[in-house]
Amino acid sequence: MRDMNATPAQVREKIRRGMITGQTAGMCNGFAQANLCVLPREYAYDFLLFSQRNPAPCPILEVSDPGDRLLHMIAKDADIATDFPKYRIYLDGVLSEEVTDASPFWRDDLVSFLIGCSFSFEGELLAAGIPVRHIEEGKNVPMFLTNIPCQSAGIFHGNMVVSMRPMPADQVVRAVNATASMPKVHGAPVHIGDPEKIGISDIQCPDFGDAVTVYPGEVPVFWPCGVTPQAAVMAAKPSLAITHAPGHMLITDIPNAALKY
Repeated sequence: MRDMNATPAQVREKIRRGMITGQTAGMCNGFAQANLCVLPREYAYDFLLFSQRNPAPCPILEVSDPGDRLLHMIAKDADIATDFPKYRIYLDGVLSEEVTDASPFWRDDLVSFLIGCSFSFEGELLAAGIPVRHIEEGKNVPMFLTNIPCQSAGIFHGNMVVSMRPMPADQVVRAVNATASMPKVHGAPVHIGDPEKIGISDIQCPDFGDAVTVYPGEVPVFWPCGVTPQAAVMAAKPSLAITHAPGHMLITDIPNAALKY
């Protein structure tokens, strides 16, 4: 069940109760979704600077006060520790476990960064008549580590992660135009065409998410991805980090249209 027409509050309640634990592509049609990176306060300034220096993969929608689990700007009565379907727990940069409730790991010094998500512009693609293959196939979007370097900040460094959507060549310009006006959810593609030019050897073997069908004559189009902070966490090795599991987002109360220029 994709809950395309459910309200964000209804979906968050189902997630909080454990009724939804899967990826959220296509849910709550018309509302923005958000990625997550939670860090101890001692690393928060470095990560904020990393995000500011890399706004395409890390567009910040909201930053919490230390220890605060509630959101105040992008969603009402949303609990950061329970309202994502699945979380990843990193210890010293190593993925320790995936959980559906991050409450047991919460501390008073944790700062949460809510980051724009490319699921938010998929409504614009669909409205423009552009296929979104992972939604068609009921899968998570394919995501890849690349050779595109991010600008370092403090302890955080590494390469960009991208999400990929294949489409007919004659629809690429429309896709670029549809997403370029939404920089708060990654904006325009970072690469179009040959995956090997950005360090991807096989688009049927994503580093995160699921492989999708690419039909003959289609072009792979790559957007900056909010999983980039997870790559930076693995490189920087902070003592603790809590992130969303790739594709398992927070549904916000912000209409996608509000994120346009």
